[in-house]
Amino acid sequence: MSYALQLAERGLFTASPNPRVGCVIVNNSKVVGTGWHERAGEPHAEIHALREAGDLAKGATVYVTLEPCSHHGRTPPCVEALIQAGVYKVVMAMNDPNPHVNGQGKEWLQKAGIEIQAGLLAEEAERLNIGFVTRMRHARPWVRTKIAASLDGRTALKNGKSQWITSAAARRDGHKWRARSCAILTGISSIRKDDSQLTVRHIETSRQPVRVVVDSRLEIPLQAKLLQNADTTWIFTAQTDREKIHQVADTGAHIIMLPDSAGKVDLKAMMMKLAESGINELLVEAGPVLNGALVTAGLVDEIIFYFSPSLLGNSAQAMLALPEIGDLSEKYDLEISDIRKIGMDVCLIARFIK
Repeated sequence: MSYALQLAERGLFTASPNPRVGCVIVNNSKVVGTGWHERAGEPHAEIHALREAGDLAKGATVYVTLEPCSHHGRTPPCVEALIQAGVYKVVMAMNDPNPHVNGQGKEWLQKAGIEIQAGLLAEEAERLNIGFVTRMRHARPWVRTKIAASLDGRTALKNGKSQWITSAAARRDGHKWRARSCAILTGISSIRKDDSQLTVRHIETSRQPVRVVVDSRLEIPLQAKLLQNADTTWIFTAQTDREKIHQVADTGAHIIMLPDSAGKVDLKAMMMKLAESGINELLVEAGPVLNGALVTAGLVDEIIFYFSPSLLGNSAQAMLALPEIGDLSEKYDLEISDIRKIGMDVCLIARFIK
């Protein structure tokens, strides 16, 4: 199963919106077939492994990181192929949280007389597919916020200059998080300040994430880099001015109107809309106002901090614009899940305790 998880990781940058799945087939203590799911619409991990195993799949044990699918999607059900191949046993790391599958694949295999074992390295399998699991169970993406800051928690000078607080090594590492994300979210203030592209550039990938902007008044400049080849740019707005909307839409960008009662973008509704569109993992690269609003709304699961060994002082900009709290019992509690040095910087990853 550990080997199957390693295979599943090969789909880290490409499998979305599908889960990352790996499969290993063993017969007489020998690996006879392996496979992993690369991208939606292509064969699943089990199919690749069965093709490699051929006749040796008969009577074999199949190790797969996720419950085999039992429904017709873009590809036929994997359970049918496993049954037809005559496998003896299927060991799965975890059940598929997709309500169209959950438990049904396992039941189908058991009815065919195939022995089932579930739960082996389940925690590792769920961690690999945290976005898919969150989308299926909670109808929203897994949300990570990436913040580059000085040791005193400052992200930019008072005049807004922020390039570059952290090192090139830290920025390359940040592009790995971009590459594995289905979408990258920023606010209009960041676009107007930095004219961000929100693309993966420092590492090799065959897929670029969707680029998402929160722009309540639809103030994005028509010459913004995000509006060049804008078919993968989504803009959430509260703006109702039809002329303004058409101007931006003519660039090819997708405009989604989701106003709340205050005339801003309804952030919770936005997350639901992103989930409906197949966004598993969302990476936020925004300024303190949007970061603070997302945290205050309880919409951030994890923060990736890159700390530079430097100090910028009290007049510099803070990481998060959060409302004042009157008692320590109101503080936001996080649990550190990883900490490591990258070049001269420190990367610290922490999850909110909910």
